[in-house]
Amino acid sequence: MNDDERRQTHFGFRDVAEDEKAGLVHGVFSRVASKYDVMNDLMSVGVHRLWKTAMMDWLAPRNSQRLLDVAGGTGDIAFRFLDRAPGGHVTVCDMTESMLVEGRQRAEAGRLEGRLDWVTGDAMALPFADASFDRYTISFGIRNVTRIPQALSEAFRVLKPGGRLMVLEFSQLPVPAMQWAYDRYSFNVIPPLGQLVAGDRDSYQYLVESIRRFPDQETFAGMIRDAGFDRVQFRNLSMGIAALHSGWKL
Repeated sequence: MNDDERRQTHFGFRDVAEDEKAGLVHGVFSRVASKYDVMNDLMSVGVHRLWKTAMMDWLAPRNSQRLLDVAGGTGDIAFRFLDRAPGGHVTVCDMTESMLVEGRQRAEAGRLEGRLDWVTGDAMALPFADASFDRYTISFGIRNVTRIPQALSEAFRVLKPGGRLMVLEFSQLPVPAMQWAYDRYSFNVIPPLGQLVAGDRDSYQYLVESIRRFPDQETFAGMIRDAGFDRVQFRNLSMGIAALHSGWKL
């Protein structure tokens, strides 16, 4: 048994060997790929669309920029970026091929040939050269990575000097009573909804648990700084149910 096999991480509320997590996460997203966007709408009552609009507002896409969108398989962020910067280019990178298939099948994809690439890859070992991109985004994906600091280091590596990282992720509500109420909704509504709509309760149980294991806003901001980023900031969305984190490679 080597060192990687002995190291432990979490998969929801379970402790697993680090070398097992990627396969488990891949299984989750392979199973839910066809219903992923529908479930996002149902779970958030459509509010995730407002969060992604806020992400684009802060990111301020510009023509000629090259964006790497990691864990962006269904193309939601890519299409929004290109709507605002028609002269830009987006590479969508996701470890789950079935998620990329869903993205390529969306109607928008056919109109964006030449401005949009789909690449299977791991956030912890990106298949791109140093300083390849102007912007890096990851939306509701960083919490599923086995080693988050390694993924952030890879983001720093592939960004050009002056490049920007932006992360949209579920976070922590600052008021305990509000967090308690949100937890009751998450654990009692989302897994049964996953069973009803996607025929998969267990995957959505994991997704709810993974949110609770993700660091709070200040802790995650510190992780971004540790990866080398400057001017790190965050903004709470919906009182902290989700948060946007931004950092610059200066």
